[in-house]
Amino acid sequence: MPAGYRAPAEVLVTGMRRSKIEQQPDEIRAKIDRLLVKAGFAGYDWLTQRIRDELGADVGGSSGLQRYGSRLQRRLGAIKASTEAARMIAEAAPDEADDRSNAIISMVQTEIFDALLAMQEMEEETNPAKKVEVLGKAAKNIATLTRASVTRNKWASEVRQKLDDATAAIKQIASNAGISEETMAAIDARLQGIV
Repeated sequence: MPAGYRAPAEVLVTGMRRSKIEQQPDEIRAKIDRLLVKAGFAGYDWLTQRIRDELGADVGGSSGLQRYGSRLQRRLGAIKASTEAARMIAEAAPDEADDRSNAIISMVQTEIFDALLAMQEMEEETNPAKKVEVLGKAAKNIATLTRASVTRNKWASEVRQKLDDATAAIKQIASNAGISEETMAAIDARLQGIV
């Protein structure tokens, strides 16, 4: 680096330089995102020229647009997978909020994992101290999520055990009181919907 060189503020704060696309105003970036999606994340040379012509935005070369597009495609894929997982869980277990909590924890863990993978893709000029700081925060968040998952699973197990005990007690009382098997099956089904 030349004598007297001073890195831009964004490099000093984040440890890495934002791409030309990331420096664009939100409305231009949103249009770029739509163009990338519409083009199926292909034809980057053509897209780069179109963005320059139609939006008047300097996004650098097609390789920079392709890197940005790859990150956007991964993010959209993760969002789509998380949304689909949440939908499937809601359909499979509409009354089981504890399973949804577990799914949410898994989704957050996936996001942290994706962020760690993205860190590995960072350019070599990235500040090593910044990488260590981010890794430390990620490790702390993973530990918190793991504790939350263990606590949630323990709670769910305790609730299921209490429900099983209550169901057995109700069946015994119902049997002694002469309640029909059909009525008992309806009660059991209702109790199973609680968890």
